[in-house]
Amino acid sequence: MPFCTQCGHQAADADVFCANCGRRQPGPAAASRPPAGPPADPLAGLSPRAASIVCYIPTVGWIAAIIVLATRRFKSDKIVRFHAFQGLYLFAAWLMVQWVIRPAMLGMPTHFIRFDHILEGILLAVSIFMIIKTSHDEPYVLPIIGELAQRSAAEQ
Repeated sequence: MPFCTQCGHQAADADVFCANCGRRQPGPAAASRPPAGPPADPLAGLSPRAASIVCYIPTVGWIAAIIVLATRRFKSDKIVRFHAFQGLYLFAAWLMVQWVIRPAMLGMPTHFIRFDHILEGILLAVSIFMIIKTSHDEPYVLPIIGELAQRSAAEQ
């Protein structure tokens, strides 16, 4: 019967970890496992179209856009990178409405339709429009934001 290589506690032949200290034990159970290789790509099953679409999801698409831009899989795909940048810039426009225009509009009387609500509705409609366009593989460059995204996607 073997003993733990860390603490000396008695262990069974089939134990992968020591019951006392938790350290991995070399042995037949450890030898029967396949060798650890490089970690699997979590985005391996994600198509370029799906990666582009998730970048436009309102309020959370920026996370997907950053992940898409950071992965090696889409590093050379200019279309996916374009959509990721355009989604990020669309989110930045939404942040401007939330952090700059909304506080300025808080003093407005409540019987008026506030300008920040109109802008939020427009940005939501643009996000939905871009999800639809991207799902049909129709490239669409938004004014100002799209031009910035094209320049950013072209740089590597």
